[in-house]
Amino acid sequence: MQYQTVLKKMKTELNDEVQYYLDVENDFLIFNQLLDKELEISFEGYQCLNCGEEKKIFRQGFCYECFYKSAAVGDWIMKPELSTAHEEIEDRDLDFEKKVQLQPHVVYLALSSNVKVGVTRKSQIPTRWIDQGASKAIEIVEVPNRYLAGITEVALKDYVSDKTSWQKMLKNEISDADLIEEREKLKAYIPEEAQEYFLANNGKITEINYPVLQYPTKIKTLNLEKAHVYSGKLKGVKGQYLLFEDNTVFNVRNNEGYRVIITVK
Repeated sequence: MQYQTVLKKMKTELNDEVQYYLDVENDFLIFNQLLDKELEISFEGYQCLNCGEEKKIFRQGFCYECFYKSAAVGDWIMKPELSTAHEEIEDRDLDFEKKVQLQPHVVYLALSSNVKVGVTRKSQIPTRWIDQGASKAIEIVEVPNRYLAGITEVALKDYVSDKTSWQKMLKNEISDADLIEEREKLKAYIPEEAQEYFLANNGKITEINYPVLQYPTKIKTLNLEKAHVYSGKLKGVKGQYLLFEDNTVFNVRNNEGYRVIITVK
């Protein structure tokens, strides 16, 4: 069976094991059902997720022009502390920025390799944790806007990393840190503006299991632009990565905007 699509990040659903879905033309693939099957991925070109034109992808599925004009990829996306909608200050599109920034956000701890601190919209839990390949996660504060979440993350970064070792995450080399203990240690460093939003009564850890039959021992990253065609046996899915038997890994999200043909053999 062949499926054509413009790649977008996989949709997920948290059950006993994460379910992974990829939209393809007039259909969708459930990767959980494709474990131990041979997949061929063929690179066919580009299509910007914003303007829809067949332009080379620059970043995050956008062509160069769209990346620097679309409100969906403003600097505040990667750096929440730069959010200004709460002050009625526009970056690129104030209406869009209000819609995204002025809603509940959560600062959390996740365990995907080491312990890391992160920010996400409340509506994106647990999707954000799954996309990062976290095996466990716990909320620290829930604040009413993105700016407060951003300054909280910045303050906590002095005491805990905000990065994941994606190689260790994919190899399933995970620290055995106690997230509840780490959360309590960080409480004192939450900025004064966000102290009242500490989730004192929410010490619940979310545990996440992934559909993986075999973890890679060495990491070989698939570059579709160079390889054009790749074929391998699917052994697992974790984060936004497809894991293959020959230790090749393919980051679906990093290839958003690529037109591909996926063949299930």
